[in-house]
Amino acid sequence: MRVKVQDVMTTEVVSVKGSTPFKDVAEVLIAHGVSAVPVVDGEGHVLGAVSEADLLVREEFKEQYYGEGYQPPLRARLRRRLSKGGARVGEKVHGDIAAGLMTAPAVTVRPHASVAAAMRLMAGHGVKRLFVVDEKGRLIGIVSRGDLLKVFLRSDADIAGEVREDILDHSLWAATSDVQAAAEQGVVTLTGTMERRSDAQLAVRMTERVNGVVDVIDHITWRVNDVPVWKGR
Repeated sequence: MRVKVQDVMTTEVVSVKGSTPFKDVAEVLIAHGVSAVPVVDGEGHVLGAVSEADLLVREEFKEQYYGEGYQPPLRARLRRRLSKGGARVGEKVHGDIAAGLMTAPAVTVRPHASVAAAMRLMAGHGVKRLFVVDEKGRLIGIVSRGDLLKVFLRSDADIAGEVREDILDHSLWAATSDVQAAAEQGVVTLTGTMERRSDAQLAVRMTERVNGVVDVIDHITWRVNDVPVWKGR
């Protein structure tokens, strides 16, 4: 039920070396239509990342690629203005190679991480993409915010089919032949009857974990209430 980063990542990733000149880094971003590029060493280990925001501190980048009088996006301007690393920004102004321009360490993720974990990592670091690395820290792919969101664009038929086949038919020990699952706009409705209340609750919780499920409406009835009632003092 858990889609992994390796299932949605792109394996063809453009990268630069730490010694790559400033203008060549800019050319890579423009030519490939990307907003950031990883910086790797000779063995492919990710050392950092150079983004458009890193290059925008250099006037020649703005003039050469965007024209006279270009203003970077408001978010980039505010991030630079509010940055506490003023000295670091000053260093980037004079940086001539990727190693002097990059932000390090880069935000990376392992291929076996879940999509949910990757989303939390992106949100926590305020980035739009994660570089995927193997157990030795070598670059093997990249995953963007758009890649992760595609998981939630599954058809209702696909979602309902997974709930039926993977949860109701195979993951639960209890009899589920009287339970039906229907999906509409990502909202799954479970109806029918099960023997025990605990099994019905488990079916709901497992359904909530299916990728693409927005919400679960629980209309399952049960014959035996085996859920203990907590009695406070």
